[in-house]
Amino acid sequence: MSVLDNLANLQTFVHAADTRSFVDTGRVQGISASAAGKCVARLEQALGVRLFHRSTRSITLTAEGQLFLARCRRILDERDAARTELAQQHATPSGTLRISLPLVGDLTLPLMAEFMAAYPDIRLELDFSDRLVDVIEEGFDAVLRVGEPSDSRLTARRLGVFPRRVVASPAYLQRHGTPQVPADLLQHRLLHYRFPSSGKLEPWPILWPEGDTAQELPVHLVANTIEARVALALRDGGLAFVPVHSVRDALADGRLVTVLDEHVHSCGTFHLLWPSGRHVLPKLRVFIEFVGARLDTVP
Repeated sequence: MSVLDNLANLQTFVHAADTRSFVDTGRVQGISASAAGKCVARLEQALGVRLFHRSTRSITLTAEGQLFLARCRRILDERDAARTELAQQHATPSGTLRISLPLVGDLTLPLMAEFMAAYPDIRLELDFSDRLVDVIEEGFDAVLRVGEPSDSRLTARRLGVFPRRVVASPAYLQRHGTPQVPADLLQHRLLHYRFPSSGKLEPWPILWPEGDTAQELPVHLVANTIEARVALALRDGGLAFVPVHSVRDALADGRLVTVLDEHVHSCGTFHLLWPSGRHVLPKLRVFIEFVGARLDTVP
């Protein structure tokens, strides 16, 4: 091993630069002042430059020594970071996680309960919102969101893809008729969703038959939560375009039914986002893996 490849030699040089004394460096490292001086001399010989100006009372860095010191600090910092990271891989995940979640409690709340049971040493602080939060400025460890990520400061992991359908109650359809083609929607009560971040209405991705002109759909109600539209649909309030997982039980027991399935082909995508360029601590790492495994396939 060359003198430059030995991290102990670099550590000796850094100590000498910090203390400006071979005597103090030797005391810290458990070697003699002479051994510390010879170590630095071997570095100088290998580099072909003088790292210190020496006098009988002190040593001071040369210009070349200052440049080399900056490099050595980076190398030793990386070594220390690697040691810490590897040690944390075997540590019990603990601490507080601040997580922002979309307003889909039927899906996320059971997931959070499972996570709490699996990792009792991690404290969760949950913020439920469909607004576009600033992950870094607001101090979140991670956010779960629907749609494609757009913030280059964040690392994104694509999770589950979930279907969305138009639903209504059997009683509503019995009174108002079941739409058979997209144009029939013009005669129905439609329950719409408004995006909190943009204020725009969510479009209904209707596949109009060839030859038909796409029509602007009527708006009879606007809400900013899935739960509100599902509740109104269950109470015979009209047709709602919602994720299937939010009405799974109601579809299973017949309280709601889907309509126009052959004309609505839409899927949403979950992404988990966290700040880029940071060391992922064990508490966040296990959260990412836990959520990723369970949302990989959302029914």
